Amino acid sequence: MAIKPMIRSNICLNANPDGCAANVREQIEYIKKNFKKADNAPKIALVAGCSNGYGLASRICAGFGYGAATVGLSFDNEPSEKRMGTPGYYNNKTFDEEAAKNGIISITLNGDAYSDTAKSKTIEAVREAAVKSSIPAKIDLFIYSLASPVRTDPKTGVMHKSVIKPVGASFKGRALNIMDGTFSVTEIEPASEDEVFNTVKVMGGEDWQLWMNALDNEGLLSAKTRAVAYTYIGPESSWDIYKNGTIGKAKEDLERACCEINIKYNKKIYGAWVSVNKALVTRSSAVIPTISLYITCLYKVMKEMNLHEGCIEQIARLYSERLYTQDGAVPADSENRIRIDDLEMRGDVQKAVEIKMKNVTSENIFTETDIAGVKRDFLQAHGFNPEDAV
Repeated sequence: MAIKPMIRSNICLNANPDGCAANVREQIEYIKKNFKKADNAPKIALVAGCSNGYGLASRICAGFGYGAATVGLSFDNEPSEKRMGTPGYYNNKTFDEEAAKNGIISITLNGDAYSDTAKSKTIEAVREAAVKSSIPAKIDLFIYSLASPVRTDPKTGVMHKSVIKPVGASFKGRALNIMDGTFSVTEIEPASEDEVFNTVKVMGGEDWQLWMNALDNEGLLSAKTRAVAYTYIGPESSWDIYKNGTIGKAKEDLERACCEINIKYNKKIYGAWVSVNKALVTRSSAVIPTISLYITCLYKVMKEMNLHEGCIEQIARLYSERLYTQDGAVPADSENRIRIDDLEMRGDVQKAVEIKMKNVTSENIFTETDIAGVKRDFLQAHGFNPEDAV
């Protein structure tokens, strides 16, 4: 029986296993054909949050691009008699199968990355990967790509829940239903101090630092270790709900953590960076108010300019043009951020997107934007094609 996507408020509640597998294989094939090798490539890569979006692309580039042994950790529901698994479960399964076919060491763990237990099991997996690869147990590349609405503090046992809200003032804007092209008006009250605090606890840099401490305590860091966490800044039109909102406060804390990691592990690791990535439709970004409308316009403009990149193209460029350059330098801005969003934030791109956002209506949404492409990417992230939603 054909599997149909179950979608509520830009959230897909199920997945198509075959489609997920095809999506992973397509990304792998892209890397096999297009990836630039590097003499200083990582031999062991750890990806926390490896099963979807940028995390999955990061693992594919490390494994199938550089031939690195990869250890991946994510928290995904496995299939049962009553329900299907989440997309990440099928993505991880396919990654491991393809890695085995290609002689690439791959160990995947399913668990709460915020917990001490998961960190301990991951450390054991890194050592296992090193033994299988006959190399020292040192992590050359650590990608921190977690996206979760909740986090339980391992020290206090308190569960913190994140929110997507403005800070200081209410927010009102247009929200786009990417499935049918209809608009609605979204009104959100400002976050309380507790909500800001909880969002920072979930999405900020505290856990990244705990990971670095755990890896250091077990002797897994080295002078080659590059540690990278992902963030997004976006255009000023989105700042009320993003950069200046609760998510933005958490991302500020991520940058704080990056600075402290570099100070604490100065000369002990190669370095730590926050990478500012491009806006894409992922399972996480699809639920942020106004972002979907912005992305439909952005897709249209960047495709017309032949500048569009998906997750796999973004991370391939991040690795080859930023993290593993020929001379070893890692280009960064004045805040030590890697700007792989450079094409999105080009002046001509942003000007064209701004015009489109002002002029788009429910009558011209399908011609003035690339809502079809956004819908395709959203469904593909869950293993579906556009025709599956008909």
